[in-house]
Amino acid sequence: MIMDMENKKLSRAFFERPTLEVARDLLGKTLVFGRHSGIITETEAYIGENDPACHAARGRTKRTETMYAKAGTVYIYLIYGMYHCLNIVTEAKDFPAAVLIRGLRMEGQHLDGPGKLCKALGLTRQHNGLDAITSGDICILDTPTTHGHITTPRIGIRQGTDLHWRFVLQDTSGNSSPRKKAGPVSASALATRKASRSS
Repeated sequence: MIMDMENKKLSRAFFERPTLEVARDLLGKTLVFGRHSGIITETEAYIGENDPACHAARGRTKRTETMYAKAGTVYIYLIYGMYHCLNIVTEAKDFPAAVLIRGLRMEGQHLDGPGKLCKALGLTRQHNGLDAITSGDICILDTPTTHGHITTPRIGIRQGTDLHWRFVLQDTSGNSSPRKKAGPVSASALATRKASRSS
């Protein structure tokens, strides 16, 4: 069983790709932490210092240092003093980009928020900096999905709201509860992303 899980683990190369691709392709994959696991149903991309909604928009700080780590690193932070948020670092080392895991289908329940899923899994800032590729505690398995997805603006931010960088897995009925009007990843969004990488 352990060998089977090792064979299914996503490699570092998966996370070294462009963040928008990683955010999309994580939908339907299985997040494993300890004895718990669930299917990823919702993600958001945060890309570089030119992304106004990204923590790294203010530059490299003690808080954001983990975002500059190698791809596959776990980045966990606290919001509102009580909710933990799980991110996986993407792209090249020293380029601050990550995918926020916003939704998880686990043990018959849909955890529709980063705080809910971290609480259910038992993830806290104590786990910030873990390597999802080599750690024995957390990993993401390459499980297939036949469901489609939609993109929408990211949730709970005040800047960068024009970017459709939120990805939501559709269920078998085509319902995804997007909470915002869906749309394509716009040309302006891709241009912003390229500018972030080149800066």
